[in-house]
Amino acid sequence: MAVVEVEKLTKIYVRDFLDVEHGRLKLRLAGRKTVALDHLTMQVQQGEIFGLLGPNGAGKTTTLKILMGIHFPTAGRARILGRPLGDLHVKRRIGFLPENPYFYDYLRGWEFLDFYGQLYGMARAARRKKIEELLTRVGLEHAANLPLRGYSKGMNQRIGLAQSLLNDPDLVFLDEPQSGLDPLGRKDIRDLIISLRAQGKTVLFSSHILQDAELICDRVAILDKGQLKAIGHLAELLSGTVRSWEIVFRGLSAERIEAWRPRMRNLVESKGDYLAILEEKGGVDELIRETLAQGGEVISLTPHRQTLEEYFVSEVGGKGA
Repeated sequence: MAVVEVEKLTKIYVRDFLDVEHGRLKLRLAGRKTVALDHLTMQVQQGEIFGLLGPNGAGKTTTLKILMGIHFPTAGRARILGRPLGDLHVKRRIGFLPENPYFYDYLRGWEFLDFYGQLYGMARAARRKKIEELLTRVGLEHAANLPLRGYSKGMNQRIGLAQSLLNDPDLVFLDEPQSGLDPLGRKDIRDLIISLRAQGKTVLFSSHILQDAELICDRVAILDKGQLKAIGHLAELLSGTVRSWEIVFRGLSAERIEAWRPRMRNLVESKGDYLAILEEKGGVDELIRETLAQGGEVISLTPHRQTLEEYFVSEVGGKGA
């Protein structure tokens, strides 16, 4: 079942208005128009982790802001949990973490969450229990009594994520949730997102960290200049064909290694071990047979398939995320 439905969603921003005097009549002429979204159509299914990927300015944040009711579309429509945008019943069932959240920095961590819990209408006892649980889940139990002005950027991301989960939402929208986090912090957030899926919840998040998206997403959509370039399961988008093989071996004579060098895309030697990359499966089989015949050893053989980063670059023409 689709919990997010987007149909021909379009957003055009008009900037640089110019006031012109014409006699006694003052005219206001529109300036430049920027198409942030161009007829975007997609669906997010219940219980999946869906990644919205694209370069800066691709329309990811604009999409999320429209779904949250912060911006309004120029054309098209969208539905969340089967209801139109802005439905109050839906708002009670969703959580949201913006890309650059602003918090009241004089509040302590638990006070900040308590404030939002009151906005959700949660009872005092339920708030306190949920706040304690969430502070532990996002790794901030040690900073519960620290004012937010003393939080690092990564800590702000964590407290913002806790806020988005206070009302136990069915659907969570996260805009760059791993921004500002170190590798361990990113892993913690990945694990948390995966745990939400295990609870039957749906997560829609944007990210420029392609490795993380590849690790946890069920499906992804790639945007570029407001247009949808690709959408689908990673297994469908990424080629299953092996593009090259990485082989680590030892024991082959120096003469035979030199004979093999022209057939290898790369060859590195370290303490008697050789790492080579070959692009032909027949060559891999032949090298293994020859190495073993000379009394050598094949330490590892790793097939290389297309990565999400490679696919992303091919779709957006080499622009950075």
